[in-house]
Amino acid sequence: MRLYLLLPLLLSACATFQSRNGPFGAEVGVAFTTNGEVGHFANGIADPKSGRRVTIADPVRVASVSKMVTAIGVMRLVGEGKLDLSSDVSRWLGWNLRNPNFPDRPINLSMLLSHTSSVREHDDDYVIPLGASLEDLMRDPRNWDSLHSPGSYFAYVNLNYPIIGSIIEKVTGTRFDLWMHANVLAPMKIDACFNWPTCSDEAVAHAVELDSPTGKPVKDDLHGHRPDCPVFVKDGEPCDLTLWRLGENGALFAPQGGLRISAQGLARIGRMLLDGGTIDGVRILSPGAVDALLTQVWRFDGSNGQTDGGFYCSAGNGTHQLPNRQPGCADDIGTRGSVLVGHAGDAYNMKSGIWIDRAHQHGIAYFVTAVPDPAPKEPGSAYTAAEVHAFKRSYALLPRD
Repeated sequence: MRLYLLLPLLLSACATFQSRNGPFGAEVGVAFTTNGEVGHFANGIADPKSGRRVTIADPVRVASVSKMVTAIGVMRLVGEGKLDLSSDVSRWLGWNLRNPNFPDRPINLSMLLSHTSSVREHDDDYVIPLGASLEDLMRDPRNWDSLHSPGSYFAYVNLNYPIIGSIIEKVTGTRFDLWMHANVLAPMKIDACFNWPTCSDEAVAHAVELDSPTGKPVKDDLHGHRPDCPVFVKDGEPCDLTLWRLGENGALFAPQGGLRISAQGLARIGRMLLDGGTIDGVRILSPGAVDALLTQVWRFDGSNGQTDGGFYCSAGNGTHQLPNRQPGCADDIGTRGSVLVGHAGDAYNMKSGIWIDRAHQHGIAYFVTAVPDPAPKEPGSAYTAAEVHAFKRSYALLPRD
């Protein structure tokens, strides 16, 4: 797009952003190709207490985008022959993971990654405190679908990913966050972390505080200081990480949502995927592993899953596709006719996303904070107006054919 055509759109976006999110929000986006960044923007406040303005290098809790990054770790282990997508995961957990309503149906990694495992959750059960056991939690029949067998039905459930976190720990012999840093994030030269322990002091100092639209801090109110405890503990219990046991509680470092990463860092992940698993000459995944991550293994057919109002209409092994054009889907948020693969995030008044277009070898990463909950939806879409705005503003930075 010519610059004189793009400038009015960007100026309009800046004005709209301030009126939509008020003085406490931030909106950040990066557009990229395989070879590097092609555009970016960063508006708003990262830390209201100091008045520090946000940049594309500031880490934010990207919520469920974390799942895609966790899945990259899984695919790295698949490539090393330590995991596979089709085996009964009980072999790695060391205990029998079964839906009690379908005890003869094994559950594999692909089912967990694609939310077709029949695992359910109640009362935020995916947040498991230090010292508690995932195995004990999965004995609760309320955490299982009583009507649909594993592999037959999609329902987006956070609890799938703490199970995956436990599996990663069991097969690597290393705490989840430490292994992900050493084997996924650091090789890509990304200063990012799950729940803060492996981020640098500089990253902590530039954390994006997540606030409500009225300015009340809801997450990462850090101001340059690491959190007193990086994991969830019960009220009155000490934050004693010596209680950690290998594979006992894969939820501790939040593989489902606890990744702190910048939009610039997400862009590096997107570039790696576009380049068949390499970034700056360093191989992270094999081309086959990239295909396994991005290929959609479940698609909505009108009755085989819960779509959350048309938001989820396909699932890969840690990714989603948009748009899906079958009836009941409302996920075309302005792709200009292209098909994108990636993941969205939503938590603590923040919306995020990373989406790549393999056909055109480009993609975008973005986040927007201080979004109301519930937030107004974009007309005709399952997505909120705030995230559609961030998506379109980022997407406008990409070259047109």
